[in-house]
Amino acid sequence: MTHQANTPVSIGMLLLPAFNGLAAQSLIDPFRAANYLRGATIYQWQFLSLDGQDVTASNGFVVGNTVGFAETQTRFDFLVVNASWTPEKYQDRQLQTWLRILAHQDTTLVGIDTGAFVLAFAGLMEGYRAVVHYEHIDAFGELFPNTQIDQVLFVVDRDRLTCCGGLAAVDLALEIIRIQQGIDLANAAARYIFQERLRPGEESQLSRHYEPIGYTVPELLREAIILMERNLEKPLGLSKIAHDVGISQRQLERLFKKFTGLTPMRYYINVRLYRARALLTQTELSIAEIASACGFNNTEHFTRSYKGYFKIIPSLDRIEGRIPFQFRSFPGYSGV
Repeated sequence: MTHQANTPVSIGMLLLPAFNGLAAQSLIDPFRAANYLRGATIYQWQFLSLDGQDVTASNGFVVGNTVGFAETQTRFDFLVVNASWTPEKYQDRQLQTWLRILAHQDTTLVGIDTGAFVLAFAGLMEGYRAVVHYEHIDAFGELFPNTQIDQVLFVVDRDRLTCCGGLAAVDLALEIIRIQQGIDLANAAARYIFQERLRPGEESQLSRHYEPIGYTVPELLREAIILMERNLEKPLGLSKIAHDVGISQRQLERLFKKFTGLTPMRYYINVRLYRARALLTQTELSIAEIASACGFNNTEHFTRSYKGYFKIIPSLDRIEGRIPFQFRSFPGYSGV
């Protein structure tokens, strides 16, 4: 992220259809604030698209006056890929060649939300750490085993930056300002846009220490659920979970029944089924591979469990679940 001090830092943001609108604005606004506070253009940006046309975000926000990525003449210091739903659709050879050229030109490549998928499909994330939105982590891990995926806010790994999206893009932008311009300007920009603090990239996307509107379940139950979510391919026994959180199996069963209305085993199976549904709609993995990744011994058992819960067989849900994709990415799962 080094840069010549006498020229503005140039940022290109490639907006793919149904991009993350909140993340787009969250990333750019700290740079706008930094320019204002410094009284000079130290950052400049350009919005790119696949075809130079208007692009609509997943929330309906429309960005016009874009430049087609193949037409731009700008030499970017940062190229941001802002994607959200169906990143697997953007494996166009021309786009991937362009991204590889930028990488060879020492442009820092940035993936926002599911933008890391697009970079990885182009072969540009192997050997790097990366982050995507938490609901896409399992799919990314299955597709790109040579990229370390983490459930944190953002990762700065050499010339690859990735961010989970949303308001975490503010934190990434402030970190870039801090590295390039110093902590004083980063602090001033944060104050100007009313960002309470500069969150470190390693902060978890789903913090165990607080909830935005307060805790709703006991910490012991949360620990048990975290153990379940971290052990999907090889499910743990309930006695092991109870032992690890420091309570009896009967106490564990009472906690789940009181706060979820389900037995621990039923809750565990549901978590595995929702992971399976995410993999079905986000990857091209076979049903057998998905069943194995979600802790089911065979496809027959998996299909029976899937149909019993979702009222549709996996092969059909894979087709119907992608229309419209944005409502089915992680359908109905709110966790606890």
